[in-house]
Amino acid sequence: MAELMARRTVLKAGLALGVLIPSASCTPGSRPQQLTVAGGEPGGFYLEFATLLADLLEREGVAATASPVVTGGSLDNVRRVLSGEATFAVALADTALTETSAGQAGGQLVALGKVYENYVHCIVRDDSRINTFADLAGKTAAVGEVGSGTTLTAGRIIAAAGLAPDQVPVERAVKQVNLGLNEALTALKNGSIDVMIQSGGVPTAPVVTAAKDMRLRLLDLSGLIPETRAQSGFFYDRVLIPANSYGDAPAVWTVGVANLLLCRRDLSDEIVEKTVELLVEHAQNLVPASSTGVQFLSPETLINTANVPLHPSAEGAYRALHG
Repeated sequence: MAELMARRTVLKAGLALGVLIPSASCTPGSRPQQLTVAGGEPGGFYLEFATLLADLLEREGVAATASPVVTGGSLDNVRRVLSGEATFAVALADTALTETSAGQAGGQLVALGKVYENYVHCIVRDDSRINTFADLAGKTAAVGEVGSGTTLTAGRIIAAAGLAPDQVPVERAVKQVNLGLNEALTALKNGSIDVMIQSGGVPTAPVVTAAKDMRLRLLDLSGLIPETRAQSGFFYDRVLIPANSYGDAPAVWTVGVANLLLCRRDLSDEIVEKTVELLVEHAQNLVPASSTGVQFLSPETLINTANVPLHPSAEGAYRALHG
């Protein structure tokens, strides 16, 4: 793990300097030198999964080296894949579909599979008087880092509640601030925000740690799902965060979003087929240690990519593996 994190640090520095990772196209029987997996911020579920996948790609010889990449989240990841800065990306399906529908992807963005279910966490301090999402009127909410898919999803949920800036007077609108996971937890603790909205697996490790120092509650978002679906045209799921996932916080229903593994359509058939084989045959090696509540890498759900098209070779690989 230490070696992987060192590679990740070097890679992040290279990307910051504008060094692009070459596209991982290869001729049959060849092996690319470098594959990269765009993940997320430190402590988050995306980066955990990206690290495990990169380790497996390298260990199984799909590439000479494979590295995870620290990023801002789903939107950042999609754009890195499309620009050729990353081979693979972990991203929320609603973000990927929005980019595809808006024409930003130019038909290039495709999926290798749904790798897990993402849970939207709407977290307040237990001593807060905020008990429902409607109580957030006029409050300040951290909605994820710039470039994260959480920002898109949170904005849609806020709009579904009728609390967006263009829906109500400014004093009643939810004030949305861009803070990453760790920054938001600090802000929640010191009281500079009222609520944080973040997407991830269950449990999310930094939230578990924070719950040891301050009692937390999660707001039920399930009542907003029908309107969020209606306004966005995206089929959000209703999912349960189990009791005691974060300290003694009770179970709560919330919004679920499929999380996809993405690539460009021109990624070589051989790499795609080998990667799909790893997703199916080595699923047990791709479950982050902190995971308890995710629906993870089952053959039935891998192909459920929420209208983001599968890479043609991924379709063929799934047929060969499952009939």
